[in-house]
Amino acid sequence: MRFLIVGGSGFLGSELVRQCSVAEHEVAATYLTRSGETAGVEWSPLDVRRREDVDALIDAFQPEVVINAAYRQTDWTTTATGAVNVALAVAAAGGRLVQVSSDTVFSGAAIRYDETCVPDPITPYGAAKAAAETAVNAIAPTAVIARTSLIIGDGDSPHEALVHSLATGRASGVLFTDDVRCPVHVVDLAAALLELAASEYHGIHHVAGADAVSRYELGLLIARRDGLDADQLPSGRRVDTGVPGPLDVRLECGMTQRRLRTRLRGARQFLG
Repeated sequence: MRFLIVGGSGFLGSELVRQCSVAEHEVAATYLTRSGETAGVEWSPLDVRRREDVDALIDAFQPEVVINAAYRQTDWTTTATGAVNVALAVAAAGGRLVQVSSDTVFSGAAIRYDETCVPDPITPYGAAKAAAETAVNAIAPTAVIARTSLIIGDGDSPHEALVHSLATGRASGVLFTDDVRCPVHVVDLAAALLELAASEYHGIHHVAGADAVSRYELGLLIARRDGLDADQLPSGRRVDTGVPGPLDVRLECGMTQRRLRTRLRGARQFLG
């Protein structure tokens, strides 16, 4: 198949590109400031905020599937309007779209959220992701919208880097004990997205890990796996800091998992 990975140089995008290459798909990928390193991939610079550039790239490559993993947490235009631009271009070209979304579309008031739950974001980033979902659903109703959670790797994710910096005293701050998510391994997430891309499914899917853990517990798991002194990890409560954001958001993935061959492991397993 012909895949285009938008945001292919990012953490998730890089794994999507790698798995596409291993499966011998024809793959192109985009980057904003620096291209990825996977050989045999057609790398193209792209700012998703520029609709004419998005149109031109997709028209030129004619992908069968586009996976949009591009976002910026502090930039509404990239996260929301960029998703609109990608969806419009894919729809015009007649391709299939997988839009990566986030558990930040939820406030945490309900704690547990399945694929039928309506977004109620309380942060600008969550609102941008929710807007992207609404637009993609209207523009490309056959698209997959995949909500995920904290993405963890084998030492190379932003959260793992933070844990290392806190454990070694190179950074200040705390890991929240009352901020709960369902972390997913990047390999599992990418495999699930590619499986959904090749399927006939559409609409909202939840692709997160099987375990609900706090950011502090996640930090302890990472520290122990990597031989760090877990006792050095500082803890605190988000509710005491005034830092905005949802507290306990647990993505229920039962419907999605039943459709997948890929097993969505929990953090206690893939970090154990």
